[in-house]
Amino acid sequence: MLYVQQQPMIKKAERNGGGGNSSSWSRGIEEERLKIVDLSGMSLDSLPNPSLNLATICKLDLSNNNLENIPESLTARLVNLVVLDVHSNQLRRLPNSIGCLCKLKVLNVAGNMIQYLPKTIDNCKSLEELNANFNKLIQLPENIGLELKKLKKLSVNSNKLLFLPHSTSNLTSLRLLDARLNCLRSLPEDLEKLVSLETLNISQNFHFLRSLPCSVGLLFSLVELDISYNRITSLPPSIACLNKLQKLCVDGNPLMSPPLEVVEQGLYAVKGYLYQKMNSSSSSSSSESPSTKKKSWVGKLVKYKTFNGGETKRRSSHEECEGFVMPDYKPIDSLASPRYMGIFSPRRLFSPRNYFTNS
Repeated sequence: MLYVQQQPMIKKAERNGGGGNSSSWSRGIEEERLKIVDLSGMSLDSLPNPSLNLATICKLDLSNNNLENIPESLTARLVNLVVLDVHSNQLRRLPNSIGCLCKLKVLNVAGNMIQYLPKTIDNCKSLEELNANFNKLIQLPENIGLELKKLKKLSVNSNKLLFLPHSTSNLTSLRLLDARLNCLRSLPEDLEKLVSLETLNISQNFHFLRSLPCSVGLLFSLVELDISYNRITSLPPSIACLNKLQKLCVDGNPLMSPPLEVVEQGLYAVKGYLYQKMNSSSSSSSSESPSTKKKSWVGKLVKYKTFNGGETKRRSSHEECEGFVMPDYKPIDSLASPRYMGIFSPRRLFSPRNYFTNS
């Protein structure tokens, strides 16, 4: 009944229908019937039985309410849902029937109190964007990377994650991974499988994150890397081989390699230092030979033609400084309800950018 009362908020989705024959014409008519339902900001404590056919909804916005749960039966009937936005509620869990949403592309559950995502989310094979910022997530589903092959944006900042599942490395379509403001102890070793990753933000894990895997240097599509405010003392030499890297943020780490005086000179100076260190490792004497693990990574870098152990050509001073910047901090958008904002310290309320933005 509530849906009927909110008819001004129910709009036909803009879609291209029609076609050259009767079957395509029928399909066009069917698509035109899909609707966008906006029930955001209505102080809803629960959802009444709808009078609207749930199979006709392509986008459902329930954000900024007081919902504590979403009925299993309701979710199971949203068979044509493409976008589900439930951010800023009081949800402690998502219904298991979310696995029925085989057409779902965008899921926004930010600003709730969710500790675990249901394993059935693996069935959302069309999912491209997952925003679970500002929750209480302790871990992600173990098989998330094995099933969600189309995922492009994974944003899980401001949670309590201790690690990312090993299967995360199998998200070959992933372009953005935002895991800042967690309790990460380490990253998966085989990150080189993330062939599409352009932005990696693992900043502000503070005293928990102390090192990076060598495989970071095999993220050949990486443009932005933010590891600021951790406890990292040494950058992997393989970072020197990130040819597309434009921004590297390392502020707030007790770095010893490269030393501070090199860091202050900019991105090019840092890469040059790491090149020399890698060259030194690969040509070290037998009495000081690198570990087997390090040898394997140098071998991979040579194989992919990102490292030749030689010197690099000097660039202008302008190029040296370009790309190595401190982020321009600004307040996070209202992803979390005002009632939760007080639990975060001022440091946690600032962010370089809002990475979860619909294209």
